[in-house]
Amino acid sequence: MSGFVLAIDQGTTSTRAILFNGEMRIAGSGQKEFAQHYPASGWVEHDPEEIWSSVVTTAKAALKKAGRNASEVAALGITNQRETVVIWERATGKPIHNAIVWQDRRTAPLCQKLKKQGLEKTFTRKTGLLLDPYFSGTKIAWMLDRVKGARKRAEKGELLAGTIDSFLIWRLTGGKVHATDATNASRTLVYNIQENAWDNELLAVLKIPARMLPEVKDCADDFGRTEKSLFGAEIRILGVAGDQHAATIGQACFEPGMMKSTYGTGCFALLNTGSDLVRSKNRLLTTIAYRLNGKTTYALEGSIFIAGAAVQWLRDGLKVLGKAEQSGKLAAAADATQNVYLVPAFVGLGAPHWDANARGAIFGLTRNSGPAEFARAALESVAFQTRDLLDAMRKDWKGASARTVLRVDGGMVASDWTMQRLADILDAPVDRPTILETTALGAAWLAGSQAGVWPAAETFAKKWVLERRFQPEMDAPTRAVKIAGWRDAVRRTLSKQ
Repeated sequence: MSGFVLAIDQGTTSTRAILFNGEMRIAGSGQKEFAQHYPASGWVEHDPEEIWSSVVTTAKAALKKAGRNASEVAALGITNQRETVVIWERATGKPIHNAIVWQDRRTAPLCQKLKKQGLEKTFTRKTGLLLDPYFSGTKIAWMLDRVKGARKRAEKGELLAGTIDSFLIWRLTGGKVHATDATNASRTLVYNIQENAWDNELLAVLKIPARMLPEVKDCADDFGRTEKSLFGAEIRILGVAGDQHAATIGQACFEPGMMKSTYGTGCFALLNTGSDLVRSKNRLLTTIAYRLNGKTTYALEGSIFIAGAAVQWLRDGLKVLGKAEQSGKLAAAADATQNVYLVPAFVGLGAPHWDANARGAIFGLTRNSGPAEFARAALESVAFQTRDLLDAMRKDWKGASARTVLRVDGGMVASDWTMQRLADILDAPVDRPTILETTALGAAWLAGSQAGVWPAAETFAKKWVLERRFQPEMDAPTRAVKIAGWRDAVRRTLSKQ
């Protein structure tokens, strides 16, 4: 059997499909952006049909560019934007509403209501998560309440719900398989991560019928076969993981204490804690890193809602950048005597603050502040937020050593200036790999290893190659002043919850 593996990387702003060859190198790829919909302040939606179309289009493009046919593909892996949720008709596969995106804040009032009822401890104990609009469960509840007739139809078994991977699996298999993997399930707010099962008590609180939800499988498992009519031949779907979990796998962070951080639209840092289900005392998330052969590996996670999106704001909102790639060069030209801080709480603040009502703010402006200072503040905000996460992880778990090496990936890591500043603020080494498509690679490895055409975890980890290590260069007093200024800026930004 050939070693070709197709990975579908369904992200927040675009869909990518990458065909890897037997040497785990890219043979062909396709990418397609899709529209972001903002129907109200703090609301973010995607059209599921547009997402579906982008998946089919990019998969075909990847095969065509590689000069390969679907019959030559040993397996398909899927990785997806997590927490984004769809409800669709069992009979037709048609969505009843736009997908509600992970960034969406519309369910903040429901989360507050549940908190006032004293239920957050119950949710956290069972799911490892906090009551925040970020997660899928309250989004499903919102659609069942707001879409006419949805709740009755769901109770009759006419509707199905799931994260994007589930919707894609349903469509790819022609409605034969309704499934997800343990990592995506662990982000729904209704999955018990210790028992590895949907939690009936939490489903009852949110009034979500259990029959709507998918079967939960290992990350490397049999998720069915694609319809022959889609690509010309059936392809086995053998790997699924949420994007941050797939990146953890793609970075070969298989050992407890290893840490990765992905810098895309947002920033998501995962610290492998092995078989230890670490209950955070510092408002981090406890999550499933991956589940293989029935064995669950856990992680501590810190979620930052705005990372690369801050650079997009500079480019598209303020128009101080022509291209996102210019941000590092512009930041390097900033006046070193100015301490400008951007707290990018455009959709609230994630870990460790979890303030859904906070909004973005800029501090330290002078008459001489300009595009360069704004660029530096935007990039530094990513480093400061990562430092907050790392500090919390070190407090929560003894396995997070003082000199933890951070493996990085995502669009922002191409900037040398940004990665150097990250190392400086963290006071820790930052490792950038040669293969930056780690999310897609992780999904491909799950599928390829399950198919028996790619190596097992230990051999795969040995193939991870460092492109550059960024060592801290900033002196301790300067770092301390900068971090103190950042924390003061955050304090001023937090809402009174």
